[in-house]
Amino acid sequence: MGKQLFARKHGFKRLSKAETLSKRENVKRNRFADEEKFTPSSSHSDESGDLSEDHTEIASEEEEVEKVVYREPSMYENLLKTLGSRNETVANALRRRQIEEEGRSGTDEDLDGDIESSNESDEQHDGSGNDKKSPRSKTSAKGLKESELVDGMELTEDVGTDDDGLSDTDEESDLRVNGQSISEASVITSTFANHLDYRLSREEIDHLMSRKWSYSWKMPAFSMSKSYWRGTGVCPVEALDMDSHYGLKPRLYKHWLETYDTSKGSEFHKSKQRLFFSICNSYHDIMHHNKKPFYLKGQEEDSSIMDAYLMHSLNHLFQSKDLMTKNERKLAKTQEILEDKILKGSAYLDRGFTRPKVLILLPLAGIARRIIKRLIQLTPSKNKVDVENIGRFNDEFGSGSTEDKDGEDDSEKSKSRKSTKPPDFQALLGRDNNNDHFMIGIKFTKKSTRLYSDFYSSDIIVASPLGLITKIGEAEVEKEKDVDYLSSIEILIIDHADVMVMQNWSHVKTVVEHLNQIPSKQHGTDIMRVRPWYLDGQAHFYRQTIILSSHVNPDINTLFNQQCFNYQGKVKLECNYKGVLPKILLQARQIYERIDTKSIMEADDNRLEYFAKKVFPKIKDSVQPGVMIFVSSYFEFVRLRNFLKSQEASFCLFGEYIKQRDISRVRGQFFRGEKKIVLYTERAHFYYRYKIRGVQNLIIYSLPERKEFYPEIVNLLEDSDNMNCTVLFSRLDYFRLERIVGSAAAKRMVNSEKSVFVFA
Repeated sequence: MGKQLFARKHGFKRLSKAETLSKRENVKRNRFADEEKFTPSSSHSDESGDLSEDHTEIASEEEEVEKVVYREPSMYENLLKTLGSRNETVANALRRRQIEEEGRSGTDEDLDGDIESSNESDEQHDGSGNDKKSPRSKTSAKGLKESELVDGMELTEDVGTDDDGLSDTDEESDLRVNGQSISEASVITSTFANHLDYRLSREEIDHLMSRKWSYSWKMPAFSMSKSYWRGTGVCPVEALDMDSHYGLKPRLYKHWLETYDTSKGSEFHKSKQRLFFSICNSYHDIMHHNKKPFYLKGQEEDSSIMDAYLMHSLNHLFQSKDLMTKNERKLAKTQEILEDKILKGSAYLDRGFTRPKVLILLPLAGIARRIIKRLIQLTPSKNKVDVENIGRFNDEFGSGSTEDKDGEDDSEKSKSRKSTKPPDFQALLGRDNNNDHFMIGIKFTKKSTRLYSDFYSSDIIVASPLGLITKIGEAEVEKEKDVDYLSSIEILIIDHADVMVMQNWSHVKTVVEHLNQIPSKQHGTDIMRVRPWYLDGQAHFYRQTIILSSHVNPDINTLFNQQCFNYQGKVKLECNYKGVLPKILLQARQIYERIDTKSIMEADDNRLEYFAKKVFPKIKDSVQPGVMIFVSSYFEFVRLRNFLKSQEASFCLFGEYIKQRDISRVRGQFFRGEKKIVLYTERAHFYYRYKIRGVQNLIIYSLPERKEFYPEIVNLLEDSDNMNCTVLFSRLDYFRLERIVGSAAAKRMVNSEKSVFVFA
């Protein structure tokens, strides 16, 4: 949608992807003619072949192409012509480009004469004798003005000419850590520059679109027994250069060390957060699906992972800002010469279509409060002299006064609450924590951190999937609204993805699909400074996606495999689980019955058929009340409800959409035996966590996604001689099964010739 609007507005012809790639190659040959050929790193040699040979072939083809008299203008050239009609400097630079392509003399005299004649005609057409200068010429003569917009933000902030500027590169060389001077050279050779400056070949793009990932390396995961990181390309830890301060900006590195020492942590270089930061800083796509969340007493690990990706985000933003600042200073000195270089080289292509570079998706406001407060703590003191709108933030997200930086409840205050809900429910879904509709922009300047900044002037956007879906829906209905601030996201972080599965995962999929689209408007962007792969529609190949979850499921796995195309490669966790059966307090026999199914398309029908023929007849013939049927999804809930209605069974419903006034009535009917069966969903347990009394026979129609729910559900059984627990599973439930019974037992259960297994 965005590409079509942008093309129609500027008079572009709509091209196919193949045509666009072909025409962009022609533009790049001219645009980067004076540039050294790029030699790809070894991380791409395994998957793409010998790229040096590919470049040789392209060079030979280039000679043939240059002999052609006419070629259709590319999207980039059409865009330059459009801008040239409004900007004299752009028009002059474009004219130089055309002269060179036509084989005319490239001497300064010829070029200057041609430009001077055009300037004279412009003056005559204007009807005045005043010398007209472009906005950039005025900037170089009088200094940068506040009215000038670059990348959707005030230019004064980019170049650091006042207190609002972010960059502090001039002071970096004075920093010292552990008595050693930190030079800025470590930042120049960082993975940030290597990642964004790399140019993909068509062969590499075709390979990425094929979605064939080869996980070639393996290394132990930090402090997680029998768990390993597996990835494609080069292992980021093996390629790590400790002398470069792990790729961090010196000021950030120094501040992180000070913050870490304040928390009385062990050796920083071997810490969890430093090790995970190294993986993040490799710019691989990452899926960590065994993270212990803070609300399940995993505060230390959860905080370590959070610190790592927040520092990675800050480092990416600050390095982006430094690069733009240096380029702006160079442009202000020798405007006309450098203007031409922008069209021909890549040295000054340093930005995207809009300013926001990092998007953090979070499910609940309580989690957002925790992460934003930690982000402020990790921001260097110089950049948070003033935290603007912190009062409004505390009013809307809660002050979190009962939590420390790791999310732990204050013991005295938590005891006074006297809630029947378990502690993890209070920490995750307690008061002031359960809002799932929010969106906030965060902007960093030289001396302040501004919360609630306009989205187009923000550096980081923190939002819930529902909050962004609302904005996307408004943009589709109202033409004056748009979500173009999602067009230049270079780091996407999806934290607590397991909680989003309990909400609506389709919202997450929709948000990811709307990232890195060609914007519908210009938004004050200097198009000549936009990186070429943005103009080529290749931004999603450069976006890093980090998915963090306490477990993996098919939806999360599909998103990681099908919608994450980062050319750097992928890193994911491989785990062996011990299971949660020891947490069951009752001596209950758990009978697992395997449902044989041939394909995923038939799995749901086979499960219902098995239940109708093997399980329900026993329930119907028994006079025993107190039968709970547990299902993990609303789809299964609806199918079973319709089936029970068709059988005229005595049942009541306890689903996620139950009204508050009906909860007591349903629980009472089941406890008193007025209804023989209660149909209970995993999401209802997640959002309400009520204790259902009177359960004597438990049927787990489908295993829960969250492994901690399994012992909680089984422990609902009343301790008696008549209690029973039956669990239905298929080979397609392997991920859930191994989290509950353990990896070793799960493998035997799905591969054994037997179909019934008993745990006591």
